[in-house]
Amino acid sequence: MTDSPPPTPPASGREAKKKVGILISGRGSNMMSLVAASNTPGSPYEIALVASDKPAAAGLAWAAAHDIPTFAQSPKGIPKSDYEAAIDAALRSADVEIVALAGYMRLLSDDFVAKWRGRIVNIHPSLLPKYKGLDTHARAIAAGDAVAGCSVHIVTEELDGGEILGQAEVPIRPDDTPDTLADRVLAAEHRLYPQVLAQFAAS
Repeated sequence: MTDSPPPTPPASGREAKKKVGILISGRGSNMMSLVAASNTPGSPYEIALVASDKPAAAGLAWAAAHDIPTFAQSPKGIPKSDYEAAIDAALRSADVEIVALAGYMRLLSDDFVAKWRGRIVNIHPSLLPKYKGLDTHARAIAAGDAVAGCSVHIVTEELDGGEILGQAEVPIRPDDTPDTLADRVLAAEHRLYPQVLAQFAAS
């Protein structure tokens, strides 16, 4: 009996990158930051698909212009299960391994989450577990908080309730409005999300 030979390493000498599918609903500014990071040397992930619930989403046109495959399916007029089945099929057809929500404004069903359990991440504009849901900046200001921020978390059946993978704090200024605070938190999101996704893809 002879020992089996070791597996042949990839021709590049590096592990294959994880394929990421990004779900968006609008202009996709966080999607753009993830794409930019994926193109840097040593990135452990690549963008395999950008999909949206809005065929006219500006982020889809941007992705297509950057040679990234896109998919759109409007949920209007069809059962939610059919809509999500189309999104699921597109992700699987692109061999997606990780789903990243980036300004995706629809709640995923429990069935969809179960199919991708542990492989969906989201960025939320608050320091979770504070301020789940909407109007996070106004709520932080109204509460008199000294800091706001953003969180990247695993998506579960509980709204904004999954494991937190990373956070970034943003000071709240005395003259802040929800809009001015949102602008600075968004800038923090653009820095945080690529870093956390890279760590998640490499783990």
